[in-house]
Amino acid sequence: MNGAMVDGDSMPAESAISVVLPSVLQPLAGGQSILTTPAEAAVTVERLLDAVTGDYPALSRRLRDETGAVRRYVNIYVNGNEIRRLQGLVTAVAPGQEVLIIQSVAGG
Repeated sequence: MNGAMVDGDSMPAESAISVVLPSVLQPLAGGQSILTTPAEAAVTVERLLDAVTGDYPALSRRLRDETGAVRRYVNIYVNGNEIRRLQGLVTAVAPGQEVLIIQSVAGG
């Protein structure tokens, strides 16, 4: 995997993995709602995040802390399952799959 691509670039869906961002995170990704990266085989969520946030350090810092762990207010879903209930950052994501990131909202 060698960097994120803008949705709509020529890349067959079955050879890419897409990460869908909530509107609150889109400004940190150049306004994009979907980040896509090529993938010839399954990769871990950790490697996927490294690939799609490589050009967006502010987005990377918002998703993971200084140790690389997913921040507690960030929820990441693969096939509708939250990765904390799967294998965390080592959860596999196959080409053609979509990963959904949701940021928890707190307030009073």
